Amino acid sequence: MNNDKLRSLRRKTRIRKKLASVKKHKLLVFRSSKHIYASVLTEQNDKTLCSFSSVKINKTEGQKKLDIAKLVGEKIAEMAIEKGVKEVKFDKGPYKYHGRLKVLADAAREKGLSF
Repeated sequence: MNNDKLRSLRRKTRIRKKLASVKKHKLLVFRSSKHIYASVLTEQNDKTLCSFSSVKINKTEGQKKLDIAKLVGEKIAEMAIEKGVKEVKFDKGPYKYHGRLKVLADAAREKGLSF
C-alpha cells in the first residue's frame, strides 16, 4: 500500500475511533473529485435521517466547488434542524479538514448545527 493510502486509512480509523464513544447523531461527509455529499445519520443504528449533495444543485457558470460546498452545508443543516437534530458529531472520514470540507462545516455551523 502506498503512503498516501496508508495515511488516509490511518486518519479514517483514528477519527472513527474517537467518534465511536460520542453518543450523538453523525454528520457524514463524502467528497469526490466532482461532487460533495453530506448526510445525517441516527446515533444508534446509523440510519439516514436526511441527505443532500451537490448533484442536486443546478450549477451556474461562475460557481466554484467551494461555493457549492457552502450551499450543501447550509442545506444539510436546514434539513437536520427540520428533523429535530441540533447537535451532531462531524465524521470527515479520511479527508483533511480544509478546503471544501471546512467550508461545508462552517456553513452548517452558521445555520445552527453544532459540533
